[in-house]
Amino acid sequence: MSPTRETADGGRRLVIVESPAKAKTIKGYLGPGYVVEASVGHIRDLPNGAAEVPAKYKGKPWARLGVNVDENFEPLYVVNSDKKDQVKKLKELLAESDELLLATDEDREGEAIAWHLREVLKPKVPVRRMVFHEITKSAIQDAVQHPRELNQRLVDAQETRRILDRLYGYEVSPVLWKKVMPKLSAGRVQSVATRLVVERERERIAFRSAEYWDLTGTFATGRAGDASDPSTFGARLSSVDGRRVAQGRDFGADGRLKDSAQVLHLDEEQARALAAALEETVFTVRSVESKPYRRSPYAPFRTTTLQQEASRKLGFGAKSTMQVAQKLYENGFITYMRTDSTTLSDTAVNAARAQVTQLYGGEYLPDRPRTYAGKVKNAQEAHEAIRPSGDRFRTPAETGLTGDQFRLYELIWKRTVASQMKDATGQSVTVRVGGRSSDGREAEFSATGKVITFHGFLKAYVEGADDPNAELDDRERRLPQVSEGDSLSVEELTADGHATKPPARYTEATLVKELEEREIGRPSTYASIISTILDRRYVFKKGTALVPSFLSFAVVGLLEKHFGRLVDYDFTAKMEDDLDRIAAGDAESVPWLRRFYFGEGDAEGAAVEAGGDGDHLGGLKELVSDLGAIDAKGVSSFPVGEGITLRVGRYGPYVEGPPQKEDEPGHRADVPDDLPPDELTVEYAKELLAKPSGDFELGTEPETGREIVARNGRFGPYVTEVLPEGTPKTGKNAVKPRTASLLRSMSLETITLDEALKLLSLPRLVGTDPQSDEEIYAYNGRYGPYMKKGTDSRSLETEEQIFTITLEEALEIYSKPKQRGRAAAKPPLKELGTDPQTEKPVVVKDGRFGPYVTDGETNATLRRDDDVETITAERGFELLADKRAKGPTKKAAKKTAAKKTAAKKTAAKKTAAKKTASKSTAKKAAKSTAKKTTAKKTSSDGGSAKAEKAEAAQGAAE
Repeated sequence: MSPTRETADGGRRLVIVESPAKAKTIKGYLGPGYVVEASVGHIRDLPNGAAEVPAKYKGKPWARLGVNVDENFEPLYVVNSDKKDQVKKLKELLAESDELLLATDEDREGEAIAWHLREVLKPKVPVRRMVFHEITKSAIQDAVQHPRELNQRLVDAQETRRILDRLYGYEVSPVLWKKVMPKLSAGRVQSVATRLVVERERERIAFRSAEYWDLTGTFATGRAGDASDPSTFGARLSSVDGRRVAQGRDFGADGRLKDSAQVLHLDEEQARALAAALEETVFTVRSVESKPYRRSPYAPFRTTTLQQEASRKLGFGAKSTMQVAQKLYENGFITYMRTDSTTLSDTAVNAARAQVTQLYGGEYLPDRPRTYAGKVKNAQEAHEAIRPSGDRFRTPAETGLTGDQFRLYELIWKRTVASQMKDATGQSVTVRVGGRSSDGREAEFSATGKVITFHGFLKAYVEGADDPNAELDDRERRLPQVSEGDSLSVEELTADGHATKPPARYTEATLVKELEEREIGRPSTYASIISTILDRRYVFKKGTALVPSFLSFAVVGLLEKHFGRLVDYDFTAKMEDDLDRIAAGDAESVPWLRRFYFGEGDAEGAAVEAGGDGDHLGGLKELVSDLGAIDAKGVSSFPVGEGITLRVGRYGPYVEGPPQKEDEPGHRADVPDDLPPDELTVEYAKELLAKPSGDFELGTEPETGREIVARNGRFGPYVTEVLPEGTPKTGKNAVKPRTASLLRSMSLETITLDEALKLLSLPRLVGTDPQSDEEIYAYNGRYGPYMKKGTDSRSLETEEQIFTITLEEALEIYSKPKQRGRAAAKPPLKELGTDPQTEKPVVVKDGRFGPYVTDGETNATLRRDDDVETITAERGFELLADKRAKGPTKKAAKKTAAKKTAAKKTAAKKTAAKKTASKSTAKKAAKSTAKKTTAKKTSSDGGSAKAEKAEAAQGAAE
């Protein structure tokens, strides 16, 4: 450990931040006498499972919660096992320091981390809070000069939020385990976000499309035109005989017209007849309406608007956006990226205005700086909007950034500069054209145009749109210069058919927008919420759309029926208000938690009520105490139609048709995991049920007379024998059918009876080793073909060798030393580009446990809905980021620890041996070292074999 440097006044200061990257940047801005170290995030939290509960608390009725609900909801905090070494290091540094500066982020979570550090380190020196919104030299030096005290109100609010989420998750999740499926989770915002996605899918399922027709006409002025004054323009039929022609907005979700008396619904025949009747009509300009067009700049980015715009323009998920933004912040390129504020400091405004003049000219600079009012309730206005850091903005080209960091910085820079530019101005025009058809009907067409005469801020930045068909702000539509009464000829009339579309599924961007508009959760947590519902398989992606799984239908249905208020949108938003009131000092934490959990006191505020029947059920504890009313089968069953039911089973969704005979189960068929629920129609369900059950009858085994079938199981295709009726399946005399997995070269459709019998005969006796008298068998293993002699296993090169390898060939393999370590590396299946977090190339490889992504250091197995052909770079980076966030596996951690310990001891022994004059002493030391090293290696290898996991083994398999 390097010694602490002294300041000019002889004092020594320890500065603690969250991340090593931030510590490295800040260290360069502080002079002698400062030591900057990272806590590496949270150093302690509520226990994550029974194993982390200290022994003296085990057996307490509240221990599983980690919160003593009987004693003012006192939380039980434990230092994270992977942070104990770091805490020890911080204590050692603090012992050499005269002052402690807690420089964690200035938000509720950062304030709580600072508080935890103070509580754990127990400093005997002065403690101050050091806060800043950007990591620049001037900002850091100013923060050192102006520290403040810990804000206990912010700490209380964050603690209350953490305790609330723990009670919610740890009390409601077990209900899902018992009634739906093990290992599910519920969460205060997570469950509500899932409900939003499910409700949108329900709307799509209930939706009935409607068809409507209209006309599009191309009209000519009869004079020569140019770019500024075209001679033709297009217009759409708007009314017939004074009745407005129906458009998509006029139809309900049931496919019916909302107001049939006022709106004319044209079908194909009527539209084509009208078009024919208008072919010879001379049209007249009936009105020209012109009005000024003005568009003001968009506010600078806050967390949610950055996530939305990065999704629209860069294709980033919310989580990826925050990861890249975190890098930019820690390296001093942008201000803090978790903020609800649209405020810019005077320094930022001056920097933006200077660049407007420099890059676009003085005519684009407004007379006075622009200010933006915050629209987010309870926004932390002490923060700035997200902007380039410093008192002079670096242009993207000046940063030296590349890849995703460059693209996101450029987006932030453009938006910030544009926010201080003049409005875009112009003219918008509406032209109405009318004429009488040959059968006497009055038809009116309308066209709208827009001309931008001064682009203003649009020169720098144009906001994207969630609707891919939406017209962006900088789009111009020029119409001819016509006047009321002008005659027009029709060049072309086209009858156009349209169909109404179901409401669009949420994307990450639109779900973030919806959560924020409903005031549910905190904007800084939305990225992790979306990541959670994707990881939990409640939601999967189809392109950019978020699609709910059938599992989420079961979970949301149960919560809505039996815990209605917990997933009620208004109630969840009000909980957020209550937490903000605690942060502001207008409410107390313990009484609020008591009302929420026990239902004590005034039901207004935090008492929980049922959602469905309106009966008051008290607090959360009472809600989860009686689960008898919950029908497990009922919450996981959904009628499809015509007697067919969709059920969510332990191993995935399936449809069940009506039974053919009484007291018999209905015929079942698996439903693809990636099938969007709105695509499960009665017709498709019948198709699934009509397919073969998955049993391919291959024939009868000659010796036993048992039928042999091939099936597609949860873990892949296999063959098995069908036991005769009456064969005992349990008890002492139970008989288990022989089963065997298909080889990779086989398929269910082509496997023969002879091949199946060969598989069922495995393992195959290859022969007996004449020297050891041990039998050698050939196996088809889960990870490929291999041989086994006693406890010695050897891999085979091909599956065919299972049946063809001879004893001589086997003995030759066993005569060679067993190969350990890595085999020759396989070429990558796909290259994804450079990871924005590690800046290393990421590829997809085929490993022992299937395809995985890797950057050379971290490996992450592809999930069920990931496909090698279609996986995007963003998804690959996301998988790796998730894997890194979870930390190393126990196996990797053990190996690393073992290596470090062995290295330290070996170095110490070597030093001791050199200093010892006696050769005998040196020999004894070497012998002792060898014994310890051997013992440690044996222990490490044995533990590794037990702790082996797929993602940890991918690299070794290569």
